[in-house]
Amino acid sequence: MKTSFNGFNENVATFEAASGVAAGKVVGISTNGKVQAVTSGDFCGVCKNVRGDIAAVQLTGYVRVPYTGSLSLGYQKISAAAGSKIAADSTNGREHLVIDIDSAASVAGIIL
Repeated sequence: MKTSFNGFNENVATFEAASGVAAGKVVGISTNGKVQAVTSGDFCGVCKNVRGDIAAVQLTGYVRVPYTGSLSLGYQKISAAAGSKIAADSTNGREHLVIDIDSAASVAGIIL
């Protein structure tokens, strides 16, 4: 790609991390101020880093995240999927803008 979207509207917050939260994976709110790894349904952001039981979670902006199934460029409904990845979900997903897709690596660049 000749352009970079890194840093666009990036917003990272610190949460307490449940067991299984890992950098680069989607997470959801589990209890007050705490995130957990999610494998289906809604996700609030993507974990950027974990230290002990604290996680830095990107809530907005451009992020690259593993995906499963088939994604298309443009706006589409996306939800969490097995392995804390994302997947197209026209029924229960939330709309996100898919900017780039690396099908060989199964990674997509999206705007949260």
